[in-house]
Amino acid sequence: MRLLVIVAACGIAVGEMCGAAKAGTADPLLGHSHQPASEPWAALQDGRFVWRASGPIISPLRGPPEPRISIKDPTIVWFEGRWHLFCTVRFASRHAEIEYLSFKDWREADRAPRQLLNLHDQYYCAPQVFFFRPHKRWYLVYQMADKNHKPPFGPAYSTSTDIGDARSWSRPAWLFPDAPEGQRWLDFWVICDERKAHLFFTSLDGRMWRSETKLADFPRAWSRPEVAIQADIFEASHTYRLKGLGRYLTIVEAQGDRRRYYKAYLADRLEGPWKPLADTRSRPFAAFENVRQAEPWTTNISHGELIRAGVDETMEVDPARLRLLFQGASDSQYRGNPYGRIPWRLGMLEMAE
Repeated sequence: MRLLVIVAACGIAVGEMCGAAKAGTADPLLGHSHQPASEPWAALQDGRFVWRASGPIISPLRGPPEPRISIKDPTIVWFEGRWHLFCTVRFASRHAEIEYLSFKDWREADRAPRQLLNLHDQYYCAPQVFFFRPHKRWYLVYQMADKNHKPPFGPAYSTSTDIGDARSWSRPAWLFPDAPEGQRWLDFWVICDERKAHLFFTSLDGRMWRSETKLADFPRAWSRPEVAIQADIFEASHTYRLKGLGRYLTIVEAQGDRRRYYKAYLADRLEGPWKPLADTRSRPFAAFENVRQAEPWTTNISHGELIRAGVDETMEVDPARLRLLFQGASDSQYRGNPYGRIPWRLGMLEMAE
């Protein structure tokens, strides 16, 4: 499940993991040196992605008052010298909430204080965060269940003027006060172009959907959802603008061989059409088979977010410095537990040289 979070303009560079990496700097997280990149990654043309993975960066808290089983569905931005991370945490009781962490250096991330947002007394998770410039406010988009609402599950949002204050977020409001009848949906993602806001989501049946509204009407007045991609896909779609290329990249999670992995699609417009870039088990966007690990810890590349080149509603990423913050688990952890008890941890992928 996902939470929509806006990431401030930054790539993850070593140590700080912010901005484009500097020539000759050693990455204490990933253990090798970076060279400056100015050209878009060739994989965005030929679909031949190869990644290098960190070890686990952030693990769920295990202590009282109630131990967390997993930390997952990350959304992150770099803003005013700090990383601001929102994610889903699942408790031993099966309850799920959104948690906030802030830190300057990725080496400190696992020790950063954790704060629950306490937005809702029922289920809410899978966030996305971004700064919506027309309103001069931060938006957090997520999925929420409320037994007193019809339908009882759908996309919700909260806003704040201070991303660093976990207590500042407004109470939840529904993106669709009158939801489309019979619509299956989860893992909601907002991205805007010059005229419209677009809401993407998946339905666990091989379809990714899109709805839209005028920028002036956001976050209300959404159109009836239409299918954007129909393929062997599952959930957790994220869509980005490729900086300087005038194109859009969608990554979406799939399942195969009892593992989770990512596929990728390209389009010239958010309305589509979306063309496959890396959409098979033999040529994935990110999977166990094309991710190098110094000390293997995960066979699943699941619900991740690319590190953005900014924090605003355009969801721009640097095509020369792609990095993916993802949730991972081993085969035994993933296959040997009910979904709600998989001990997901967060790790980082970066482009392999």
